[in-house]
Amino acid sequence: MKNLILILLSLVLSGCASTKMIDTYKNPDHVVFTAYKVLLVGITPNEETRIAFETKLKNEFEKRNIEVMRSVDLFDVEFTVTAKTMDELDAVEQQLIDKDFDAVLITKLTGTENKQTFKQSMADWASYKGTFRDDYIQSQNVYYDTDYFDAFKIYHTETSLYCICEGKDRFLVWRGSIDITDPKNVERSMNDYVKLVVNSMESQDVIFRKK
Repeated sequence: MKNLILILLSLVLSGCASTKMIDTYKNPDHVVFTAYKVLLVGITPNEETRIAFETKLKNEFEKRNIEVMRSVDLFDVEFTVTAKTMDELDAVEQQLIDKDFDAVLITKLTGTENKQTFKQSMADWASYKGTFRDDYIQSQNVYYDTDYFDAFKIYHTETSLYCICEGKDRFLVWRGSIDITDPKNVERSMNDYVKLVVNSMESQDVIFRKK
């Protein structure tokens, strides 16, 4: 059971019993945000789960005619197994712009309740409104730190959308904070999480438009 939860949480997904949106933030300076090409990033040390999650997100975006790419198709193995500097991530952002990306969607674990030995490697993100680069720097150790997670009942996660548009300031567009309770079923959990994120973004006119 512990190994199963490790796999689930490595992509900050799961929750057969409950997957609930706790809070959302939308940048007030960008009431309607449109992106045409989005990079999908699941921060996890487990490649199989990362592929599955990013694929499910990709399918939902493509159903809505948004061009996307999974991070597993863009970043090689060496990229995620070693820590990156600010300069290196600046270069990555420029490469994304050169490839016509205008946004990055990143998903990660931010904390747990009742955890006995949670590694405090992430800051308090409750009021964070920085850039994709800053967020990645803070979170990237999850890729190669297999002791990062333990089995607890409630997991706090975040999915954040960043603008990396050419000629514009790079900023946080939208963030959803999601709690996952009593994780059990992998397939159902991923589906629930992805639908929750996409529906919330759609309801707030973030990339997707309400029908």
